Amino acid sequence: MSRKLVVVGAGPVGCLAALAFAKRGWLVDIYEGRPDMRLPSSKLATQQRSINLAISHRGIAAIEAVDAVAAQRFLQSAIPMHGRMIHKLSGEQQSQQYDRDGQVRKITTPSSTDCFIQLRTHLLQYINSIDRALLNEGLLQEATSSPNVRVFFDSKVLSADFDNKTITIRNTTTNFEQSIDFDLCLGADGSYSVIRRQMMRVVRMNFQQEYIRDEYVELKMPAGRNEKGEPAYLLDPNHLHIWPRHSFMFIALPNKDKTFTCTLFAPSTELDRLCSADIILSWFKSYFPDAVRAIGEQRLVEDFMKNPRCPLICTKAKPYHYKDRVIILGDAAHSMVPFYGQGLNAGLEDVRVLSTILDEEGVQSSPSIPDYQDRRLANALQRYTDTRHEDLIAICDLAMDNYVEMRHSVTQLTYLIRKTLDNLLYSITSPHLVSLSSLAPTLSRVPYPPGKPKGWLPLYTMVTFRPDINYATVKEKAARQSIILDWLSWLGVVVFGVAVAWIMWLARKMVVAIGGH
Repeated sequence: MSRKLVVVGAGPVGCLAALAFAKRGWLVDIYEGRPDMRLPSSKLATQQRSINLAISHRGIAAIEAVDAVAAQRFLQSAIPMHGRMIHKLSGEQQSQQYDRDGQVRKITTPSSTDCFIQLRTHLLQYINSIDRALLNEGLLQEATSSPNVRVFFDSKVLSADFDNKTITIRNTTTNFEQSIDFDLCLGADGSYSVIRRQMMRVVRMNFQQEYIRDEYVELKMPAGRNEKGEPAYLLDPNHLHIWPRHSFMFIALPNKDKTFTCTLFAPSTELDRLCSADIILSWFKSYFPDAVRAIGEQRLVEDFMKNPRCPLICTKAKPYHYKDRVIILGDAAHSMVPFYGQGLNAGLEDVRVLSTILDEEGVQSSPSIPDYQDRRLANALQRYTDTRHEDLIAICDLAMDNYVEMRHSVTQLTYLIRKTLDNLLYSITSPHLVSLSSLAPTLSRVPYPPGKPKGWLPLYTMVTFRPDINYATVKEKAARQSIILDWLSWLGVVVFGVAVAWIMWLARKMVVAIGGH
């Protein structure tokens, strides 16, 4: 007989965790408060909040550690984005690569299949735009394909008794309540986690919740038509498109059906002003005229007035577990703002890190003696809290910092100079690419390889393309490198100033000499 895991929440993190434990021999029951997301009625109910996900190396490495075949299958539904496409107010577009090793050249020449064609040269590093529903449904299908996994929808958690290892569930369709026994409870039920709240009754948990000043609204950019009348992209599909406007921004991510999912991030006070169709249209035309032309005036106004304004929340908690009874992962433990695209990636990485720790601690799937604490499992959960907390605080802070970069800094000359210098030092000290395929075998066995990363590494590269470097180390190394960049920048300014002064002095001498003759 095997131990029983109860997973609360059938999102991507909950499904991947269920699959990971099932492969370890555990019996897994997933309880989800919403209806089955694969049903047509569920798709209609959630289509207004279909925010795309940017899955990068950390998330891919986590899925590969559990099921490598599934990871490759999911990526077939994703669209690679090799950089940012900055849309200036003048209408000019500027491509900025994410990474030295993600080379792409944009040619705005219409073709017979799409509105844009790409000349790609040795593409290596990129992030992937994937529809949240497609990824979630795919992971759910993988989990339910396991004979060790059962899923119960419309099942709301009312309470939990972790000391007695029971959880009370109510079916929202029949109102039937029942008490479920478990050996371990895993909370993956999002930012407003019921499991986290229940843990607070028995754990001295430090908890912080912050709503930032901004909210977001989602819009849809339709597909265009090519010369054959077939659907075609209206923007280059291999970029994350950003309209930075200092205190707010508009972004667009590509979808497989040739549409773009667009999101406006702006302060609540700014959105409050957009209270009528005329004001909405005038405001968008002032700041995002090319986006208005692509979306269409009528569609933009209708969608903006119909779609919900959603808050942006950041939560931090510690500890993430209680004895050998319960643990929280994903947004239940660390929801963050989406400006580094790491919310999903960090949540999936939680599963990989926990799974490797369970292996290292020798946790078995066979049941423990009733009312007896499994010391190995308790040690594994304690170790997860102790080692993971600093990383999760680091990425929450880095995500918030990146908002300023995306909505403002990317347009500044100083940013472009620093980025060029950053990549130059990267090329000099780290000439060889560290590929995801080379890291995958190690990351399936250990949380992170021992030792400090060598050479100069840009912050974005470490966060997005180096899952072998934990977030806390990323933040620490980036801070040291930033100080060096500051000194080099000031040195460059001084050298430039001296050079200009010398040239002016030399010019004056020449003028004097010529005048003397």
